[in-house]
Amino acid sequence: MTRRTLLMGAGAGVLGVLLASCTPEPAPSPTPDRSPTPKPTAGAITPAAFARSSWTTDPFALGAASFTPVGTQARAREALAEPIDGRLFFSGEATDVEAPGTTAAALRSGDRAADEVLRAADSGERVAIVGAGLAGAAAAARLVAEGLQVTVFEARDRVGGRVHSVVDDTAWPFPAQLGGWLLGSSDDVLLETFNARDIRTAPIAGALWRSTDGDVEPVPVEPVQAAIATAQQGPTDSSLEEALTAAGADPEEPGLAALLASITAASGADASDASTWFPPRLPASEMVAPLGDLTPAVDELLEGAKLSLSSPVSRVAYDEAGVSLGIASGESLSFDRVLITVPLGVLQGEGLEFAPALPFGHRGAIAELGMGLIETVWLRFDDPLIVSAPAPDAETDAETEPEAEADTEAESAATLWHVVGGDALIRTWINLAPATGENVVVGIVGGEAAGTFAELSEQKALEAAIASLAPFLAAPA
Repeated sequence: MTRRTLLMGAGAGVLGVLLASCTPEPAPSPTPDRSPTPKPTAGAITPAAFARSSWTTDPFALGAASFTPVGTQARAREALAEPIDGRLFFSGEATDVEAPGTTAAALRSGDRAADEVLRAADSGERVAIVGAGLAGAAAAARLVAEGLQVTVFEARDRVGGRVHSVVDDTAWPFPAQLGGWLLGSSDDVLLETFNARDIRTAPIAGALWRSTDGDVEPVPVEPVQAAIATAQQGPTDSSLEEALTAAGADPEEPGLAALLASITAASGADASDASTWFPPRLPASEMVAPLGDLTPAVDELLEGAKLSLSSPVSRVAYDEAGVSLGIASGESLSFDRVLITVPLGVLQGEGLEFAPALPFGHRGAIAELGMGLIETVWLRFDDPLIVSAPAPDAETDAETEPEAEADTEAESAATLWHVVGGDALIRTWINLAPATGENVVVGIVGGEAAGTFAELSEQKALEAAIASLAPFLAAPA
């Protein structure tokens, strides 16, 4: 497989966060390779392994993925992607209009920015890339192939950015993915890449909706689609929440709230903030979960570039003569051109200084766009988890028991779980056991709830995760 494998195209439908890069803070990344398993509370189901993300508080991300707030136009992303004086260039999922917040957008933006650099640069020029996430790595592959001298500065001690595979054979039967990982079934290029690397994948299909009272009828996505379509005909943009209310739906209704929670888990934006003119991604009917280390794919794209890890960039000074990068360690290095791939959240912060200040168009775009919050938690259990079935009616005829048992087995095979009603903090779960044979479940939470989850201690986070799973699980077998 060549370095171009990941650059040939990109599909939509990716759930979750992508691409992170550098920020000026010299502190180590707070996203751990493995979280120690907190002690269980009395009577709680105890996981053998526990890991969680922390993109919300991570100074090298300050959020998970960009989204389009109500009232913001797509041209904001185009403005953010605009090169400055042929010296300063921008890429990253936030600069993509087609599918922001996805691996497809990250890769596509890196390819697009590389083309822009190549049109401005002469052969052999020195180009710096700030960030070794997917966008930075994709651009590096193109620029190195064209003979430019490329140096990639990455704030973290690893590559991949918001794609983060935690490899720990003692804790996980396959790497725990704390960042962007789920793909749509149409992501052929990425799937081919994983197949070429013998990375196992598992289909994610089927859903189980459950409240503390038992099974709940699945909530269809079509009414949400219809509400969006109607709102898009209006004279002004409205939020997804407003569109549903105008259509006669109640966003607080438990079933619809569970569906909206899954949409928020994909985009990072609550229904009250998300635009209907440029709506968030809706749940895909089928997804694919990679079950291997994704880091080597990024490493391959970076081949031929000089890579400087643990090197946060604090200052970018540019003029007609070139660009100077101030590294948090105190160094100042000069380049002919620089490509910035840091996440939107970092651009919205105060740690990365530009001299002179970015043009008003760029600053306006940075202020208008939203940085969504998404957090992921992985739990592994030594014993199989039993998907609890609703209590049978006392008058149930004995002849119906085999059918009830068959129904329970079918429920256990569902891979996407929705928590309906109650006060669960995490309402969207993926049960990997049916596809992998391993007792692993993954929770994904977005928006305001993700911010709340990120503030919890390890112990409280575990307790919140177990409490959220309660409608589905009995004691380990």
